[in-house]
Amino acid sequence: MYEQAVLPIQDEKTFAEVHGALESAFSAAKVEGFLRGIQRAHLRARQFEAILAGGLLGSGTAAKYAALGDSDRGHIREQYLKSIEQVAPAVRAKFMRVYTAY
Repeated sequence: MYEQAVLPIQDEKTFAEVHGALESAFSAAKVEGFLRGIQRAHLRARQFEAILAGGLLGSGTAAKYAALGDSDRGHIREQYLKSIEQVAPAVRAKFMRVYTAY
């Protein structure tokens, strides 16, 4: 059976700041605004780097993300993708175009 390797976080402070930006964006109070921003930018939910570059996760988040090592960036991308899939079905239905890959 496949078991994912556990890689330790290298830069815990910067990682925590970027992870905090993700948690904030996906909080119940802000997730609709975040998805609305993605929609206005004509992006798709899985275009993480473009969303980050567009400042949708905060103005300094892209620079902090870039400062992380490869494994830390991988953890953040994985957390983002997990979070985007855990958005409530009613909210996902409202922003169907953001979730549609075409």
